[in-house]
Amino acid sequence: MSKNSYDFDELKSEVRSLGLLERVPVRGSIEMIAIVLSMAFVYFILFYHNSMLGSSLLSAISLGLFMTLIFTRAVFVSHDILHTQYFKNKRLSFKLSYPFSAIILSNSSSWWDFKHNVNHHTWCNIPQKDVDILAFDGAFTENKGNKKWLRKSKYLVFWGAMFFMYPAFIVQSYNFVIKRKKWGELGLMLLHWPIIWGSVFYFLPLTQALAVYLTLNFTLSVWLAFGFITNHLGCEVFDKEVGEKLSWMELQMRTSRSLKGGKFVHWFYGGLNTQIEHHLFPKAPRFNLLKIQKMTKEFAQKNGINYFETTPLQAYVQINNVLKAY
Repeated sequence: MSKNSYDFDELKSEVRSLGLLERVPVRGSIEMIAIVLSMAFVYFILFYHNSMLGSSLLSAISLGLFMTLIFTRAVFVSHDILHTQYFKNKRLSFKLSYPFSAIILSNSSSWWDFKHNVNHHTWCNIPQKDVDILAFDGAFTENKGNKKWLRKSKYLVFWGAMFFMYPAFIVQSYNFVIKRKKWGELGLMLLHWPIIWGSVFYFLPLTQALAVYLTLNFTLSVWLAFGFITNHLGCEVFDKEVGEKLSWMELQMRTSRSLKGGKFVHWFYGGLNTQIEHHLFPKAPRFNLLKIQKMTKEFAQKNGINYFETTPLQAYVQINNVLKAY
């Protein structure tokens, strides 16, 4: 692949000319309002739980799954907001992210912005900068890991950890805001517990409330984890000195994996299935990424550029094969 920047400039010019990089404040606002209204419906269900849920655990599990859907969309929406895909103003975007990241999820927007937007997107799959590629004792880096106990139980630990990604995000968020002394954001994150779970445990019997809590935590973690791991794990990894010599386009395309599939896959993965396009154009609205993907693939084919795309299942097989070499 050419290391000159004009390759990317040509593609970017084509994408921009079609208006695919323009912010989408109206459509973004509709998504945000839909999440807020969905949470309001959850409170309606809780208030009238005797008539709507009864005493069955199945009904409580169904509520947990519905809340998982809301929480998942909150993750994707806060991700898009912090990439300024809806509104150009960064400060405004940060404030708009708080209801979804801090209150609904008890996650830190500041932590995500620093870890994801600043380091990951700039230094994708470069171990010295991108902490995401250091997952599982660096098993997906060129050096591999050194912990013997992980080698013996690698599949159990790695795939089992998929069930605990959401709690891990919460722990990392709290560590970040406390170390950085972001007390205002910490206060918003703490509101999550009385607003979300205080309400659930207040209105529902203990067994039903626990069923909702466990259902959400396990299913949300799995949904997010199985989405996130397809993005870069098992792709090329570069040392910082090598990565600095690559052009923006080459680094992003060689360290990212996109997934095959239509609109349902795009919805399910929150647009992260078009990972190559998202990394090439992080401010491009998620709603436009399928169109940009078609253009990127055509551009890559025309210029003899390798485009790394698999089915979701193939991605998981590739990741598992990397684990075998650990």
